[in-house]
Parts: sequence; C-alpha cells; structure tokens
Amino acid sequence: MTDSSPKHVKIIQATSGWRLIDFEELWRYKDLLYFLTLRGIKARYAQSILGVSWAIIQPLFTTLVFTLVFGGLAKVDSDGMPYVLFSYLALWPWNYFSGTLTESANSLIQNANMITKVYFPRMVLPLSAILSKLLDFAIAFVVVIGMLIYFGQVPGWGILFLPVLTLQLLMCSLGIGMFLSALAVKYRDVKHALTFVVQLLLYAAPVVYSTTAVPAKYLGFYVLNPMVGVIEGFRAAFLDRPMPWEWIWPGSIVALICFVFGMMYFRRMERIFADVA
Repeated sequence: MTDSSPKHVKIIQATSGWRLIDFEELWRYKDLLYFLTLRGIKARYAQSILGVSWAIIQPLFTTLVFTLVFGGLAKVDSDGMPYVLFSYLALWPWNYFSGTLTESANSLIQNANMITKVYFPRMVLPLSAILSKLLDFAIAFVVVIGMLIYFGQVPGWGILFLPVLTLQLLMCSLGIGMFLSALAVKYRDVKHALTFVVQLLLYAAPVVYSTTAVPAKYLGFYVLNPMVGVIEGFRAAFLDRPMPWEWIWPGSIVALICFVFGMMYFRRMERIFADVA
C-alpha cells in the first residue's frame, strides 16, 4: 500500500538582482545566528590564559604606545585633553570597526563547508562575526569608565547621543563588512590586502590626531569618512563638549549608503557563494 498523502517540498531558488534583505528569513534562523555568534566568541579566546581580558589589554597597550610616540615624542595636539584619554576614546570605536572588517571578510571562506552542504541565509555568517565583536566593544568600555574617574572627567548631556553614534558605527561596520565578505569569496586577494588597508585607514580617521590638524582644503572630502563623526562624537559625549554635528551628519548619510549598498551587494552575490567558496 502506497502513501498517497501530499508531501511538502520547499524549492530554493538562487537570488538575482539587487534585492533587499529578507528579514523574515533571518528571523527564522535566529537560533543559528546566536549559535555562530557564541561560537565566534568562544573560538577567539579558546586556550587563552587571559581570556576576554585581551579585549582590554590590546587597545590599552596600543593607546600607551600612541601616547608615547604621538603625544610624547611628536607632540601631537590633543585639543587640550590628556592624550591617553584622547586616543583611547578614538581607539575604542575604531578597534571595533577594524575588527569587524577582518572578521566578516573571512567569515564565508572559513565556513565554506557549511555553505556547500546545507542551506541557510548566508548573511548569518558575516553578521555573526560582526555581532561577536560587540562583546569586546562592551568590555573595553570598562577602561573608559576607569579613565574618566582617574582624570575626574564627568560626561555631559552629549552622552545621550551615544546610541545614535553606536548605530552609525554599526551601520558602517555592517555595510562594509557585508561587502567585503562577498567580495572575498570571489577575490581571495581581499583577505591579504585588508591587513595593510586597515592600517592605512587608521590614519584617515582622527585616531592619533585631532580634526583641527586637517587642512581646510581637504575638509570637504574628509567629512565624508563616517568614522570621523563617530570618533569625534564619542570624544564629545564623554568629555562634555559640544556635539560635532558638522562631522556626524555627513558621516551618517555615508554610513547609511554603505549599509544599504553592502547588504544589496551581498544579496546579489549570494547565489554564487556555493560555486566559488
């Protein structure tokens, strides 16, 4: 006797064109996103004696080097604030941004076996890599609190805009991260070039210097760097200074463009991942 009951078959079709994100599908795979994010955190600190303490040690050590070289030897202007605080408030968001670029660019290649064997939204992989870095970002905030107490600095009302600045940071990281992850699958040179490109980008943002050091003739182009508004905004929020909206708003628009383009480019390239991964 044969079973004549209807069978449900799901047909998976490759995406094509510049399509928007299927948020409903991402929500259905939220458990997988959670698992991959947790796996990324555990893998980062596996067999490490100091564990998550590296999230504090690494930016703090870099800050001390910058303070010695740029603040001490080069005498770089820090807008009248202690250079160690000046540089750390910039390195804090910058390290998250640069870390997400590296992690997300390698996420699809490192999980090639999953891509070729089972179906799931491919966007989950770079997204989990980006979300896993949020733990480091949160832990590094402990140093910010310690420095503010040590220097007797009380944040002003600008601290209320911190969620807006963090959102801009996330949009920029997600957009560029998604773009790089899709590009790295087809062009493996991205992984090798990204290391020194990130180092160059460090000096294209006001991490070791103030925006007042940028020549006026370059400001029209410089303001389009979304990380400029984020870094200057973080400094203003914690140091009770006027919010630099002239830096933040142009960067917010560019960050939004990067976010939309990065997501749509990833969606367009998603159909070839299994073939070239």
